[in-house]
Amino acid sequence: MRVKKKRDYKKEYEKYGKTEAAKKYRAELNQYNRENGTYGNGDKKDAAHDSNGKISGYISASKNRAHNRPAKRNSK
Repeated sequence: MRVKKKRDYKKEYEKYGKTEAAKKYRAELNQYNRENGTYGNGDKKDAAHDSNGKISGYISASKNRAHNRPAKRNSK
């Protein structure tokens, strides 16, 4: 039986969230949302990027955040 290790969110933020690239990415999306009047309006939508790195509009927050998850394994 494997014991699941607790996530260290502070360590994860230190590793990625504080980097200049992550800050720039968040700032770009926040600015896009503010310009379009959708920042903090509770519509449950996120600004999304396409494969070229350009902002491509809005998709549901749950779908957008699911893009960053590892693919499920085929268990046989």
